[in-house]
Amino acid sequence: MTIKGVKLLPPKVTVSEALILYQKVAKIKSTIGQLNSELNHSLFNEDILQILSLKESVQSTRIEGTQVTFADMIDQATLKKKSKEVIEVQNYREALSLGVEMINEGNPISSRLIKQIHRVLMSNETRGTTASAGEFRKVQNFLGPDNKIENAVYIPVPANEIGNYMTNLEYYINSENHTSFEVNEDEELYCLDEKTDPLIKTAIIHAQFESIHPFLDGNGRLGRILIVLACMQDKLINSPVFFISEELEKERIRYYNRLNGVRGENPNWFDWIDFFLSASQRMADNLLEKLDNIDTLAKRGIQKINKNNSLINSVWLYTFRSPFCTAKEAANALEIAVPTARKYLKVLADLKLLEEDNSQQRNKLYVNYDLINIIG
Repeated sequence: MTIKGVKLLPPKVTVSEALILYQKVAKIKSTIGQLNSELNHSLFNEDILQILSLKESVQSTRIEGTQVTFADMIDQATLKKKSKEVIEVQNYREALSLGVEMINEGNPISSRLIKQIHRVLMSNETRGTTASAGEFRKVQNFLGPDNKIENAVYIPVPANEIGNYMTNLEYYINSENHTSFEVNEDEELYCLDEKTDPLIKTAIIHAQFESIHPFLDGNGRLGRILIVLACMQDKLINSPVFFISEELEKERIRYYNRLNGVRGENPNWFDWIDFFLSASQRMADNLLEKLDNIDTLAKRGIQKINKNNSLINSVWLYTFRSPFCTAKEAANALEIAVPTARKYLKVLADLKLLEEDNSQQRNKLYVNYDLINIIG
């Protein structure tokens, strides 16, 4: 059966369901507090954010059906002509970076910001409809197994209603009341209004954006970027690390089923939010473990280098920001001579800390596989 449209925000759940959700939130927030603390005291904060954002970019595009992997990003790192799937990952990373920058500059999440991010996401002739990059759709779209609307699983709101729905969403995101918000008059229901917990709000924001489906293409990827930006705007996290795409990709069918459940005349918001919170808990637990393992790897490498030489240590730690790099890239990033970067990368390869691509004579690639294995 085809589901049509989505109700305006805010959503409602039963009082007992709300209690379950808030109990889950309390546990997740404790883990997120640990994450914030770990990142605040980590020597590799910025470096780890770089590699985690690449991981998120790969995973988010995989949800959309691409087969691109970390290995592909490594293999094509030095190529001038990259595959469209790799370009799609690069676009995602650049769009995410732009969004984070705009939030850090104090810009609220708005239709204007969303359109700017979408323009970057759909640039460079990537897969999908790029002609209308940065513009809300002007025609009806639908989600389904083929290109026939009669077989659609879901038909989003009509194009002429996108403006109203996005205004409703924008006010909700920014915790401002709006005339479109329905007043809760049922005592048996609990309204998850614009003042609700930031993590629950983030789940709602993502699902509502996906359900409005305001662009012809790229909605899923942009919706997952919004998860990170909403968490940052609401100060839930201090750094852009709320990368949940890996957990969503693991349960892709469940993810789409729960999203579809919030649509139509009888939305089931509890199942979606509950699913999102469980995925968030797994993500936070895994990230804490990864941060600890990354810290151990970095310290073990410095012990193995065993030199009171800050330059080679800097080259080693640079590979935590860019786990596959050339001597030229390392030299440019660290502002040192290319021969110096090459010498130290070679030393690190001889120590088995990096892997050197011996198939190339020039512009050799050096890979920090141990880090890549930790990141997953």
